[in-house]
Amino acid sequence: MEPLILALECDESTSILCKPPNVNELFETPTIFSIGGFGVSRTMLLMVLAALVVVAILWVAYGRVRLVPTKFGAAVEGLVGFVHNQCVEVIGPEGSRYFPYLLSLFMFILVSNLFGVIPFISFPVTSRMAIPLFLALVTWFIFVIVGIVKHKGRYLLSIVWPRSVPIGLRWFIGLLEFISTFFLRPFTLAVRLFANMIAGHLLLTVLLGSGIVFIRALEMKSALGVLWLAFGLIIYPFEIFVAVLQAYVFLLLSAVYIQTSTDIAH
Repeated sequence: MEPLILALECDESTSILCKPPNVNELFETPTIFSIGGFGVSRTMLLMVLAALVVVAILWVAYGRVRLVPTKFGAAVEGLVGFVHNQCVEVIGPEGSRYFPYLLSLFMFILVSNLFGVIPFISFPVTSRMAIPLFLALVTWFIFVIVGIVKHKGRYLLSIVWPRSVPIGLRWFIGLLEFISTFFLRPFTLAVRLFANMIAGHLLLTVLLGSGIVFIRALEMKSALGVLWLAFGLIIYPFEIFVAVLQAYVFLLLSAVYIQTSTDIAH
């Protein structure tokens, strides 16, 4: 059996685990092709694919009016009804106004997350920080504009001078709320999604990838590779749960932030 060696340079003719010269290679997506000098990467293609999948799902479920929906249509209707109920329950009677945005947001994140556990894709689009950050900034822009338009100066006053707090602590709590609302919320909303998805993506990559490498390098003379690969497969259902959960958390927090702008009394 040949020794398993970690080398700085790769030689495909030998059994070597190669160390990348730059760890950025684990996170960067190279340009696949260019359109008019504009480079298109795998991440961009998967973003478009995720959006098209969402449109296709809703089109198949609602494109034709049926007296008795199909099983797929009933499942989609249940998902859409769940998101609608969450919007109304969290935001209140005005929740229906924000339902189209929150439904689109939830389904896009859900499909993007699930790309991480689909064979031959194995890449959650939301594991690129720019994407969760952009979505978080859109949510941030919506709830800030809603608060300013609906309540005008009272919106900012309710943040910097919260009347439900003892007067001696209002300045301190108001400062924290100001920083949280206008600076931290979009960042923490994005990081929560990004960190969970990239952690799961790297975990599956390490377990499944190293399991296959061990099996090939050790020529099945050790159970290590088989057990390592089996453990990676066991993690799969958990990663599916995390993908769904993180989409729901992003939806829920977005609804909560919008609610704080529509009803400043609470």
